[in-house]
Amino acid sequence: MGEVADHTTTPVVRTAGPRDHLGVMRVLDGANLAVDAATVANRIEAGTVVVADHDNRIVGALVAVPRHETGAHVEAVAVRRRRRGQGIGSRLVGAATIRWRPLTANFDPGVKPFYDGLGFD
Repeated sequence: MGEVADHTTTPVVRTAGPRDHLGVMRVLDGANLAVDAATVANRIEAGTVVVADHDNRIVGALVAVPRHETGAHVEAVAVRRRRRGQGIGSRLVGAATIRWRPLTANFDPGVKPFYDGLGFD
């Protein structure tokens, strides 16, 4: 018999640490995003991975490539399927825009409304 997931609390958005590597990879793999494990480890070490942590479980992740002195480029952003539509992706991007300026992203036309809503052009 499985446990009922508690989605009523808001995940904590924070910078990822080395212990988060597996959780980040699971979120990215679940979203079919092709970012290899070594790249994610390097980005975590550089401090350019932001995660949404719900009770020590990574439910969302944003991986960025450092650019210039203070800027970054979004390489990947993903949220676990069961947690989509809860504003987690928006919170991850929002946290990234506070940390890195400028923040840039390339995206598929299907997610353009998501980025438009966050102020990207």
